[in-house]
Amino acid sequence: MNQLIYPRDRLLTVVTLILGSLIWIAVAYGVVAYDGADSIAVVVTTILFLSIISFIIYVFARSTVVAHLEGNGIEVSEWQFPELYRQFAESCDKLSISVQPSIYILNGNGVLNAFATWFLGRKFVVLLSSVVDAMEKNPNGIRFYIGHELGHVIRHDNPAIWALRWPALRFPILGAAYSRARESTCDLHGLACSDSREGAARSLLALSTGANRWHSASLDAVTRQLGSAKGFWLSFHELTASYPWNTKRVLRVLHENPEIPRRNPFAYVLAAFVPYSGRLGSGLGMLLYVYVIGVLAAVAIPAYKDYEVRAALSEAIDGSQSARDALAKYYMANRTQPASLKSIGVSEAGSHGVTTSLGEAMTLTVRSARGTLVFRPVVTTEGRLVWSCSSETELRPSQLPASCH
Repeated sequence: MNQLIYPRDRLLTVVTLILGSLIWIAVAYGVVAYDGADSIAVVVTTILFLSIISFIIYVFARSTVVAHLEGNGIEVSEWQFPELYRQFAESCDKLSISVQPSIYILNGNGVLNAFATWFLGRKFVVLLSSVVDAMEKNPNGIRFYIGHELGHVIRHDNPAIWALRWPALRFPILGAAYSRARESTCDLHGLACSDSREGAARSLLALSTGANRWHSASLDAVTRQLGSAKGFWLSFHELTASYPWNTKRVLRVLHENPEIPRRNPFAYVLAAFVPYSGRLGSGLGMLLYVYVIGVLAAVAIPAYKDYEVRAALSEAIDGSQSARDALAKYYMANRTQPASLKSIGVSEAGSHGVTTSLGEAMTLTVRSARGTLVFRPVVTTEGRLVWSCSSETELRPSQLPASCH
C-alpha cells in the first residue's frame, strides 16, 4: 500500500510528528524550568482536564453528525442499492480493508461531494446523492470517490498521534502542505479503485464543472489552463489552503508523471506569515496569527518582567550572603548581635545599587531597585542559625526567588 501514499505525505507525516513532539517537550521543559518540578502535577492535571473536555465536545459533535446520518441517510447494503454496494466492497478489497466501514447516501441538495467520518471506533463513508447521480454513467468516478474517502479512513490518525502532531500543523506553509499532501494520497487511493485514469480525472472535473458538463469538458484544455497558472495570488492562496487546486488534482490522476508548474517563489514569503487555519482560509489565518501573537505577548511580557525582578532579587540575595555569614559567625561566638554591620567588617553598600542595613533582633534588610527583602535569623534546636526570607514590598510570588517563597 506504500505506493498509494503521496511522497510528500510520507515525508510530512514524519516531519510534523517529530516537530509536534519536540514542541510539546519544549513546552513541558519550559513550564518545569519556570515553576519547578512541582508544576509537573499541575501540567498533568491540566492535560487530563482538557482531554476530558475535548472528549465530551467530540462525543456531542460527532454523535450529532452520526445521528443525523443514521436518521436521515440511507445505508447502502446488499439489499439497498446492491450495485453501489458491490463497487464499495470491491474498493475495500483493492485497498485491503478487512473490516468495511458503513456507507450511506445523504441528500446533497446539488452539492457534489463525499466525506468520511468516525465515532467511537465506528467508521463511515458518506456519498452525497448529487455525486452518485452525476456519476451514474461513470462507475469509475463513483469508485474514485469511494476510494478517496477510504483513503481518509486508512490514513486517519488516532487521538494520541493527532495530539502530538497538532502544534506542528499550526505552522505557516507546513500545516497546509501536510493537508494537501494527505488529499493527494487519498486521490491515489481513489485512483487505485478506478479502472480508468480518465474516469477518475473526470470525476474530479465534476467538482468544477457540475453534474452535467464533466463528461464533455476537455482534459487537454485543463492541461493548458494549468500551464499558465503561475500567478502570485494563485500560488499564495494554494500555499495557505488545505486542498490542492482541483486542476492539479485532475492532472495528477490523469497522468502518472504530470508536469505541474512551479509556484511563484515570492508567494512563499507572504505565506510564511499566515498560520494554517484549516479549511477556513488565509483571511482567518491572518486573524489567527494576530490573535496568537496577542495571547503570547499577554503571557510572555508579564512573565519576562517577573523574570527580571526575580533575577535582580537573586543577585541581591547572593550579594548579601557575606553579611549573613558574618552576622551568623558573630552571633554564634558572642550570643548577641553586633552593634552594626561596620563593626564586623561588612559594608552596607553593595554592588548593583544593593544596600543592606541591620535592625532589631538582628534582622537584615536588603534593598534593591527591584524590591526589598528582609532576612530574619532563626536558631534551630541543634543550635544552628538559619535565615528566613520575606518581602517587605508588593511583590508577587512569581517575582520572588525560590528561597523566599
